Amino acid sequence: MNGNIESYIQQATDLVVTYGVKIVMAIVIYIIGKWIAGVVARLLERLMNARSVDPTISSFARNIVYYILLAMVFISALGQLGVQTASFVAIVGAAGLAVGLALQGSLANFAAGVLIILFRPLKIGDFVEAGGAAGVVKEISIFSTILTTGDNKTIIIPNAGITGGNITNYSTQAERRVDFTVGVGYGANLDLVRKELEAIAAEDERIIQDKGITIGLAELADSSVNFAFRVWTKTENYWAVFFETNEKIKKRFDVAGIEIPFPQMDVHVSKD
Repeated sequence: MNGNIESYIQQATDLVVTYGVKIVMAIVIYIIGKWIAGVVARLLERLMNARSVDPTISSFARNIVYYILLAMVFISALGQLGVQTASFVAIVGAAGLAVGLALQGSLANFAAGVLIILFRPLKIGDFVEAGGAAGVVKEISIFSTILTTGDNKTIIIPNAGITGGNITNYSTQAERRVDFTVGVGYGANLDLVRKELEAIAAEDERIIQDKGITIGLAELADSSVNFAFRVWTKTENYWAVFFETNEKIKKRFDVAGIEIPFPQMDVHVSKD
């Protein structure tokens, strides 16, 4: 009886010595490897930030590098335990394929997020129209892009919805053209209209004179003679110039006696 107990104790001791060391080594490999992965990922992010790389790109690269290194550390720890890592990698690959088929939409959004980060059709702070919505880009993540509208609504758009359609970025160019359609009555003095529009453009310091001012008769409409009035300004001044110039046109035309007509219909009643 005592011999059997001693045999069991010896076997248990051998198991502890054999596998205990492996378990401890696996834990050490995982802890140290995870720490190194974090250090490398943070160092990469600092280097990219020092080179003025877009924060979205540096954050994305840090996460990708960290998880790739962490996966390598995990496989190394399993190898230390005696697990056949080749078989394990094959199982993980098969499981990844199954999950990928089940999450095709998410993978499409992930791929679209990578494309947005790499080719940068939009960036944080840009005012864009994309995915059927318009707003300022607040965040670009791996799976979605967040916009904030002018009335402070938050719109979350899947990245695939952005790359799958047209993207209009109003913030890319430093200058934008502001277009106005100015309607006057058929009895108006066209030379006077042109003179007043030229004065409005000349008096506004935000309007870029070197880009040229366009004033042309665009249409003889049903109720008005329509002028095309086009000026250039810095992108950040676009809406201020648009709103204030419309107000200036109305006020100056009132003073100059230039009629701004509104749609009307003359009804003639005949007596039989």
